[in-house]
Amino acid sequence: MKERIQTTVARAKEIRPFTERLISMAKKQNLSSLRLLISRVNKEAAHKLYYEIAPRYKERQGGYLRIIKLARPRQRDGSSMAAIEFLK
Repeated sequence: MKERIQTTVARAKEIRPFTERLISMAKKQNLSSLRLLISRVNKEAAHKLYYEIAPRYKERQGGYLRIIKLARPRQRDGSSMAAIEFLK
C-alpha cells in the first residue's frame, strides 16, 4: 500500500518474489487475476495492484522491485536494514 518500506535484508529478499508474482498476475487485467489477487492479499491491496501499479509495468518483462541496503543497522539487535520499493 505504501509502495516503499524499510525492513531487514532477509525479509526484503523474501518479499520480492511473492510481490513480483502478484504484479505479473495483475498485469493480465482479467477478472480471474483480480479474484486471485483478492484471495492472496486484502481487497484494498489487490485493487491498488490491479488498477494502479500493474498498468505502470505493462511493457516491462520483470524486475518491478528494488532492494536498497541501508547503511545503518537496526539499533536494538544490529540487523542489516534495507528499503524495498517499486521502480518508477
